[in-house]
Amino acid sequence: MQEPTFLILTALAAEPAHGYGVIRAVRELSEGEVVLRPGTLYGALDRLTEQGLIEVDREEAVDGRLRRYYRLTDSGTAALAGQVRRLRRNADAAAARLRLAPGGGTGPQVAPGTGPRLAFGGAASAASGRPRLGFGDGGSAASGRPRLAFGGGL
Repeated sequence: MQEPTFLILTALAAEPAHGYGVIRAVRELSEGEVVLRPGTLYGALDRLTEQGLIEVDREEAVDGRLRRYYRLTDSGTAALAGQVRRLRRNADAAAARLRLAPGGGTGPQVAPGTGPRLAFGGAASAASGRPRLGFGDGGSAASGRPRLAFGGGL
């Protein structure tokens, strides 16, 4: 799964959203690293709808314009959860390899529990009910340890 697809599905995991809401959520989730243009987003939304990963939740007229809200389907939830498991395994493998010092201890080492970490559930996004990207155990960049946190029932 490509990163933009992962982020779009993640943006829709907590609640339905319209296109601009998805664009904002993806920018927030990626800390500005991924910025979707409307044409790219709507092409992706059409593709994800055709694949059965998302569906139209509702349509609302706002200021004379139709606003379409999308939500994850059960298949979309399963695909996102599968990707989360895959990313967790990959992050664990990377952390384990970082702990192995090449050249008999001359390379970078990461102490157990201090390497890259994917965290799910808990208070990371309890306030907003939406997934967020943060750092370290406490969500601070000071530790320098990446942490992708998802709240709710993933």
